[in-house]
Amino acid sequence: MSTSKDDLIGDMWGGLTSVLVALPSAIAYGLAAYVALGQEYVGFAAMAGVIGTVSLGLVSPALGGAPRLITAPCAPAAAVLAALITEMLAGRGGAAPLSPDRILLLLTIVALLSGALQFLYGTLGGGKLIKYIPFPVVSGYLSGVGVIIFVSQIPKLLGLPKGVDPWHGVVDTHLWQWTGIWVGVTTMVVMFLAPRITKKVPAPILGLLAGMVVYFALGQSKPELYQLAGNALLIGPINLDMHTLVTSMSSRWTAISQIQFSDLGLLLVPALTLSVLLSIDTLKTCVVLDALTRSRHNSNRELIAQGVGNLATALVGGMPGAGTMGASLVNINSGARTRFSGIFEGVFALAVLLFLSTLISWVPIAALAGILIVVAIKMFDWHCFQLLRQKSTLLDFFVIAAVITVALRFNLIAASGTGIALAMVLFLREQVRSAVVRRLVRGDHLSSKRKRLPEEKELLSAQGVNTVVCEIQGNLFFGTTDQLYTQLEAAIRTCHYLILDMRRVQSVDFTAVHMLEQIEAILKDRGAHLLFCDLPVTLASGQDLRTYFAQLGLVRPDALVLFPSLDEALEWVEDKILKENNMLQTNEERPLALQEVPLLRGFEADPAFELLKTVVEERSCQAGDYVFRQGDEGDELVIVRRGAVRILLPLAGAKNRVLAIFGRGHFIGDMAFLDRDKRSTDAVADTATDLFILSRKRFDTLTLDHPQLGQKIFLRLAKVLSARLRFTNAELSAMQDA
Repeated sequence: MSTSKDDLIGDMWGGLTSVLVALPSAIAYGLAAYVALGQEYVGFAAMAGVIGTVSLGLVSPALGGAPRLITAPCAPAAAVLAALITEMLAGRGGAAPLSPDRILLLLTIVALLSGALQFLYGTLGGGKLIKYIPFPVVSGYLSGVGVIIFVSQIPKLLGLPKGVDPWHGVVDTHLWQWTGIWVGVTTMVVMFLAPRITKKVPAPILGLLAGMVVYFALGQSKPELYQLAGNALLIGPINLDMHTLVTSMSSRWTAISQIQFSDLGLLLVPALTLSVLLSIDTLKTCVVLDALTRSRHNSNRELIAQGVGNLATALVGGMPGAGTMGASLVNINSGARTRFSGIFEGVFALAVLLFLSTLISWVPIAALAGILIVVAIKMFDWHCFQLLRQKSTLLDFFVIAAVITVALRFNLIAASGTGIALAMVLFLREQVRSAVVRRLVRGDHLSSKRKRLPEEKELLSAQGVNTVVCEIQGNLFFGTTDQLYTQLEAAIRTCHYLILDMRRVQSVDFTAVHMLEQIEAILKDRGAHLLFCDLPVTLASGQDLRTYFAQLGLVRPDALVLFPSLDEALEWVEDKILKENNMLQTNEERPLALQEVPLLRGFEADPAFELLKTVVEERSCQAGDYVFRQGDEGDELVIVRRGAVRILLPLAGAKNRVLAIFGRGHFIGDMAFLDRDKRSTDAVADTATDLFILSRKRFDTLTLDHPQLGQKIFLRLAKVLSARLRFTNAELSAMQDA
């Protein structure tokens, strides 16, 4: 990883300014998470936040997939850990309350499991999957975290004594500590106003400094505020050195070895919740940074880095975290260019930990509470109330409200389960609301690629209203079967042939198969037919529709209901209609005489017709022989006397697309005959085929002496080509309108 001198300077400034944002917030998150253990754990809580900032800053950026991302303790981690501590202190499931030391050990296990899960997500490619969680669920999670933090910080802002019911303390003004209130309110006001004053100094820093100034100003009239020991308004004494840090790490590793397997089972769900919330918070920040820097992060690599960082943080006694928005934005705006900026942030945080930890002791708790309250207010998704304005988004609002309510009433673990369940509901809603019928076309506006004679086409057009082609898309399951049946109900009652084009179907369940069986039975009772075409062999889910339909008896060997393509299904229907009207021609018909060709029919009385016979060449082809190839020079008009010719458009990879199939009595090669340019397609004999070949050069020689013959033939050509073009336009229009 090479970098220039300018990059290093920018990264150093970015790391310095971002640590000024990350550290106050990390200390506040530490207090929010651990302060429920008691006043004696306030110093430990602050250090957990600082150690977390150091560890995450040194490890995650070195491995991460999002340069300039700052990783530090965050609000979701504080909310989950605080909820767990409260639950363990009260006793889980009727069990006895746990001691603070035991709780800290279990929280370390939760953090380790969470980091391991994040590493697993990244290794298995889950970085992309997590981003597919519906936004209402994510909004509910983060808003719930914001509400929990807001509610938990109000007692600290008011300075309520330990053991006082928060709701009682909020309304009893006699219990309020007005010194802390002034400090906290000042911090909040300055944070809200900071962006209007200056953008060079981060808002948390200005708010914290303002809160400390107010605190020490009030100390002029209250000297007891200058006492560090026993002062509930301050973080309090912090004694930290390398020996203490190493001893703490060693004792923690020793205690971890005493954890039993049953403990891991109880902690797995909290760890899963924490890992998902931290991953979402990180990836959400990465997406914003991509937009600002016109870059693209590696989500899986970033999750691996976050997992390793949180594993390391748990082992050294720090608080877990995620990629944080505020510190990352400050990092970018200060000139950071590479991942070294995050490492510098960790280095500067380590310097504060080792040399300036005594200054942290004088930070007012109310100021940190004010910072967290502002963070919580900004974290709440206030735009969610706009979802109430439209009926179509009421369910999205309900999802957000439900996740928040469950998080407040129970905990974030229960909220995660609620969010997963509601995500399924949202998925089902979108599937049900999406149209499964992509196109519905009558047979008089659609035909196979086999070109028919004018009298055949007239009959097929007249009876085409009895044929319905339905192109289905998406997922056919219990939620969409009624929609499909409703849209086909009119066709089921009246049509003779119902063709279901399955090429865009993504999945089919048993309910959908049962509904298709009912449609087949209804059609069969009145002599109509249900046809399937383009049935996928293997879907993205791995489902084999052909085998599945056959196993359930929907596709039976004794019934012709399955075709490889829509064109073949349409051709089968057309042949059946022509056969019922005694107009179907087989491939073994006799070759047409020149005067029987529709293009030349009625010309026998023309004196020049006998001369025309002399310039027409006869040719025979076997099945698979090329009549002509794309790019060939040629000016001949080719008339099919017997058999059929398939027109193919060559594609890349030795593939072809069938454009049309011309049978007995039709002509091909008309474009080259008219403009004498190279052939634009391939023409291949579909069966044993006899042809008439009319050269333009020989035809022009003949028409010099018999111009009326030439005029009549060109007029016939123009009429046939016009009819083909009109029908093509009608097909395109019908498909566009369907």
